[in-house]
Amino acid sequence: MADIKIPKRSKQEREKLISQVIEMMAIPGKSGEELEIAEYIRKQLLAAGADPKSIRTDTAHRRTRIKGNVGNLVFKLTGTYKAPRRMLSAHLDTVPICEGCRPQRKGMKVTSIDNHTGLGADNRAGCGVVLSTALEILRRGLPHPPLTFTWFVQEEVGLQGSRYATTSIFGKPELAFNWDGGSPVKMTVGATGGYRMTMHVKGIAAHAGVCPERGVSAIAITSLAIADLQQNGWHGAISKGKQAGTSNVGIVQGGDATNVVTDHVYVRAEARSHNASFRKRIVREIEKAFERAARKVKNVQGDCGSVSIEGFLDYDSFKLGAKEPCVRIAKRVIESQNQQPVFTLANGGLDANWITKHGVPTVSMGCGQLNAHMVTETLDLKEYLLACDIGLAIALGAEG
Repeated sequence: MADIKIPKRSKQEREKLISQVIEMMAIPGKSGEELEIAEYIRKQLLAAGADPKSIRTDTAHRRTRIKGNVGNLVFKLTGTYKAPRRMLSAHLDTVPICEGCRPQRKGMKVTSIDNHTGLGADNRAGCGVVLSTALEILRRGLPHPPLTFTWFVQEEVGLQGSRYATTSIFGKPELAFNWDGGSPVKMTVGATGGYRMTMHVKGIAAHAGVCPERGVSAIAITSLAIADLQQNGWHGAISKGKQAGTSNVGIVQGGDATNVVTDHVYVRAEARSHNASFRKRIVREIEKAFERAARKVKNVQGDCGSVSIEGFLDYDSFKLGAKEPCVRIAKRVIESQNQQPVFTLANGGLDANWITKHGVPTVSMGCGQLNAHMVTETLDLKEYLLACDIGLAIALGAEG
C-alpha cells in the first residue's frame, strides 16, 4: 500500500480534540439513557456539514432487555473513490458509577474531580475517536472509501445495542474497527463467548422444628450442586485437557424464615469459553450437577425436589486470523505510528462479538483508558491522541 499521510494537526487542533472528549465525559448516559450523548454527536456532525439524511438511529432500544430512550446512532458517507465500505464504531453508554462525573485535566491525564464517581472514559474516549475522525473528514473534505460510523447503545449491559442492531442501515460494510478500553496499540482479535443461566430449584416446604424430615430443602439441593461443580473442576477457572473456560454461580436467593424448610431457590450462573463447543459442555455440566442434586435430596416419604433451567447465549466467541483485512490494516497503521501492535483475546464480551456475528469481521482497539469502571479511572491523553491518529488513518483508506 501507499501509506496514508494523516493531515498534521496543530497544537490548537489537538487541544480541541482533548476539550471535546472531556466535554463528552461530562455528559451523563448510563445504559438505556444515551439520548443526550447521541444528540450531542448528531449536532456535532450537522455543524460540520453532514447531510441530515445520512444520520439515522435504529430501534434496537425497543428490543433490548432495558427499554432505552434511543437506539444505535449511524452516520454514513459515500466514498470519494470505489472500495469496500469500512465501519468505525464505539459504544455510547457508561456504567452507573460514572453518573455525575466532573472531569478534571492534570497535564496529559484526565480523572474525575470527585472520589466517588468514575470518569466515563470507557467509552466516551472511543466515541471521541470515532466522532473526531468523522468531523475531520467532513471539515477538511478528505478523500476516503465508503464509511459507516456507528455509536452503539447498551454495551455495558450485555452488548444489547450491537446484538439487536438494525444492520440493514449500516450500508453493507465488509470490515470494521471498534474502539473500547485499553491501549491504542492493543488489538483485540477475538473474544470469549458467554452463556447465561437461570435455575429455579424447587423443594418441599415443612416446619423446620416440628417435622423437617417431611421437607426437601431447595437450599440443600443448590449447595450440593455447587459443591459438585467445585469438586469436579467445573466452577471458576476450568481446564480440561486442551480446553479452557470459566463458570460462575453468581446469584443465589431463597428462603423466608429459619423455621421453614425452604422450598424455592433462585440461581443465576454463567459459562464462558473461547471454544463454543467447550462452552456448551460447561453449560451441560452445570445442568447435570443441579439435576443430580435434585434427585439426591429426599424426604422420609422418598419425595425429591426438582429444577427448571433456562438459558440464553449472551454473545458468541470469535477469533480473527492474521490475514483478515481489518487485522492487517490495523496492524499496519499502528506500525506506521512507530508503535508495536499487541495482539490479545478478550475474556469478556465486546460489541465486536456481535458485529462479527452479523458478518462484519471486527478488530477492537483502545483509546488510553485505565482502571475502567472504577473511581480511579484515568484517560491518558497522549494515548487518546494516538488513537485519534490511528482512527483517521484507517478511515482515510489505509491498507494492510
